[in-house]
Amino acid sequence: MNNMKNILILLVLVGSATFAQKTDREKWHEKINALKTAHLTEALQLSPAEAERFWPVYNVYEQKMHELHRTKKKEIYSKIRNGVDAMSNTEANTLIDRQLQLEQKELQYRKELITALKKIISPAKIIKLKKAEDDFKRQLLKRYREREEKEKK
Repeated sequence: MNNMKNILILLVLVGSATFAQKTDREKWHEKINALKTAHLTEALQLSPAEAERFWPVYNVYEQKMHELHRTKKKEIYSKIRNGVDAMSNTEANTLIDRQLQLEQKELQYRKELITALKKIISPAKIIKLKKAEDDFKRQLLKRYREREEKEKK
């Protein structure tokens, strides 16, 4: 648990420093990924042998999800931001269909990850993985919001 506090403190420090430097997004992503790696490793209590097999599989999954998110941002979110009211029904239906396709792809990637991880870690650790991912996102968003509030004052 003490390690968790250290990770959270590190997250706050890195978050403070990196949010201020939004021009260097790659560096920011690297730091966040390092924190996420530490968080997941601790939460899952991966043995060295498990970690050696887990991380290559998980990193491929993360890369696929990152690319999928970029596609969503480009194809879905940008069109929504440009205005839904001006869209025809045909355009809106096309957008809905594309969004569903991308969400299906997300599910497919998650299923592939779980299938691969079943050969590496226990089912209980796979469940812990989802919780640890969600916890990490929540902590990251909390720190971001706290930073935004400080900047407003």
